[in-house]
Amino acid sequence: MIRCVIVEDEPRSRETLRGLINRFCNDVMICAEAGGVVSGIEAIRLHNPDLVFLDIEMPDGSGFKLLERLHPVDFDVVFTTAFEQFAIKAIRFAALDYLLKPIDSNELIAAIEKVKSSKEKRNNQKNIEVLISNLRPEALESKKIVLSTLEKLHVVEIDSIVRCESDNYYTHFYFTNGSHLLISKTLKDVEMLLEGNNFIRPHKSHLINIRMIRNYSREEGYFITLNDNTKIPVSRRKREKILEIISNI
Repeated sequence: MIRCVIVEDEPRSRETLRGLINRFCNDVMICAEAGGVVSGIEAIRLHNPDLVFLDIEMPDGSGFKLLERLHPVDFDVVFTTAFEQFAIKAIRFAALDYLLKPIDSNELIAAIEKVKSSKEKRNNQKNIEVLISNLRPEALESKKIVLSTLEKLHVVEIDSIVRCESDNYYTHFYFTNGSHLLISKTLKDVEMLLEGNNFIRPHKSHLINIRMIRNYSREEGYFITLNDNTKIPVSRRKREKILEIISNI
């Protein structure tokens, strides 16, 4: 049985989530509900839950602030939020889970299944630290991301990623220090995750860091040379767009 606490400031949203859990998640027991950061901290400390459903924006602070004050975190977290791109991007970078309001029952069930199957259960302090770090003003130029391999979680700076290369349902990450990781995500998923962080996809199999471009050549076919001397092909339909981007670097 998964013991959970709901921290949500809107009574109607709490009622909806409670009803969905009681109807569709028989292996989840609601220990307590709270309407803000202070009451949420009290409920979590009192009940020591396995899982916390955590709203992001509440009258007395944010869900992120709650996690910072509870350091270290020894429970799983599923954020609940209306669509807010900045917060969702930060959550994704930290490899944490979230549900968009109004909450869909199938997505709730999927989130619970992730909690049940997670090898990192009740041991996600590293993810929380990345989340809090990325939300600080000084992190605008040095954001971090959590990458999960079969062996462990890796916290890396986004600027250290030179390129990503597709391998069917997996993606190879290559870094400035010469290291390499294989991640169980498609390149399309990685592209969406890194969107807005100076990455471009010049070819269906490659995603590259714009900052790592050394030159763009039209000789012997179109290709980009990166700082690590890797040559990346540029597909015909991407050539005009890539040239425009590179011209503005």
